[in-house]
Amino acid sequence: MNPAIRSALQRGLVIPALPLALDANRRWDEGRQRALLRYYAAAGAGGVAVGVHTTQFAIRNPEIGVFKPLLNLAAKEFQRADAERIEPMVRVAGICGATPQAMSEAELAISNGYHAGLLSLAALKQASDDELIAHCRAVAEVIPVIGFYLQPSVGGRALPYSFWRRFAEIENVVAIKMAPFNRYQTLDVVRAITESGREDIALYTGNDDNLVIDLLTPFRFQVDGEWKTRRIVGGLLGHWAVWTKNAVELLSKCQELSLKNQPISPEVLTLAQQVTDCNAAFFDAANGYAGCIAGVHEVLRRQGLLEGVWCLDPHETLSPGQKEEIDRVYAAYPELNDDAFVKENLARWLA
Repeated sequence: MNPAIRSALQRGLVIPALPLALDANRRWDEGRQRALLRYYAAAGAGGVAVGVHTTQFAIRNPEIGVFKPLLNLAAKEFQRADAERIEPMVRVAGICGATPQAMSEAELAISNGYHAGLLSLAALKQASDDELIAHCRAVAEVIPVIGFYLQPSVGGRALPYSFWRRFAEIENVVAIKMAPFNRYQTLDVVRAITESGREDIALYTGNDDNLVIDLLTPFRFQVDGEWKTRRIVGGLLGHWAVWTKNAVELLSKCQELSLKNQPISPEVLTLAQQVTDCNAAFFDAANGYAGCIAGVHEVLRRQGLLEGVWCLDPHETLSPGQKEEIDRVYAAYPELNDDAFVKENLARWLA
């Protein structure tokens, strides 16, 4: 990995997980896809993850066939954005499937200029730790790897401490996204990486239900009789695919508090609760996350970035009551949205 890219990744970035833009016929809307990518760049995101859960894994299905052209379109938008930025955007591609498919996707990502692959293990639910590690090593031979702990409720699998401890021994691992939505499992990852001594592996939260607290917590573990501290430096998540400009400001605030070891005020703890409350509405926590992608689309629809909430699967849509929950958090926390910023720039991004 380019040292400048790796340094940025280790410092900590806002990396939205890219939603898929569709029209009313559920066909890919390239114009609005470009607008989304331009929004993230203008909002100050440090990178974007393309072809991940929020993008809908079905883009890989032959009858849909959007994965390759989407990677290519996003790569062109990254080049366009980089021409106007001091620091290039970190380009992350989702990598899925059994080893042959994952290797092919990694090669495609590298050929399109992506810096790292977010490696999903959802297709290997019955694999042993030995088989998982062999799979990860094979992909890491092709592309720098970001590990991915995806919660089982949306297709992931349990990955114990023992797996993450061995995963840390893979040289070309550059980061880990933790999204189990589970405190115990998150601790397994942080402890494993701390005890491995791999200070060059950046830790990112995908725990949308505990986002702010993840970013503020100094995790301390004893390693060979000495206390070692690790922090989660940034976020790679679907929640930050909306209200992204404010997410950039939120991460900056959390990083400032962390670097200065400042006390966490009650106001910051309240902010953490408010962000989680918004996520509960967007991700449809009340219905087991059934509407999590459609909920993100609904916020982007209200802002004008998407035309509708359509997903590739016609049955995947907002849950009963979810729209009203999004209404509620919009009204309760107006300071958390970036609607005015989007309104000011939308026509330019769509041009």
